[in-house]
Amino acid sequence: MSLKVRKNTSPTPPQGCALTECMALIAGAWAPNVIWHLRAGPRRFNELRVDIPPISAKILSARLKELTARGVVTRTVRPTSPPSVEYELTSLGAELVPALAAIVNVGHKLKDSA
Repeated sequence: MSLKVRKNTSPTPPQGCALTECMALIAGAWAPNVIWHLRAGPRRFNELRVDIPPISAKILSARLKELTARGVVTRTVRPTSPPSVEYELTSLGAELVPALAAIVNVGHKLKDSA
């Protein structure tokens, strides 16, 4: 005897669901790590490479461009010789930090229970 499929009673997500949009952003390879390491303040490209050793320069560059295009990170060229570039979270990017911190806390609990 097969089981009846129950009707889903949760409300349907609106078109252009915000959850889907946010998850698409943080699901990008290394994007949460970049946001996490920018939470304490501006960092230069090579500083981020040191912060996240396994990331390649190509992927870090792509992630920074994507996060900048989405308004999560700002890119500022400093008038030094030679010019240097700093990346920093925008106010929108800073709003992601508590969500990432909550995910990290759950990750620790999952690791401890395994």
